[in-house]
Amino acid sequence: MAVRIRLKRMGAKKRPFYRLVVADSRAARDGAFIDTLGYYNPVAEPVELQIDEEKALDWLRKGAQPSDTAKSLLQRTGVMDKFAESRK
Repeated sequence: MAVRIRLKRMGAKKRPFYRLVVADSRAARDGAFIDTLGYYNPVAEPVELQIDEEKALDWLRKGAQPSDTAKSLLQRTGVMDKFAESRK
């Protein structure tokens, strides 16, 4: 089972709100997921981004692959840097 860290779209029409989740890569975008890592609100001023670093690092160590967008959000919060340091 390939596990991915990706965004799950929520919110109203024209008002997107995303949850950062761990899901099976074969599951639908807004379908079943394994764990929630945080949220991302691009509409708010300033942008709201909250990620549980410990959970995210744990899933990355277990082999979960982040999507491109999720990876950029993890880099913005510094999680990817901590993951790279722990691999050395």
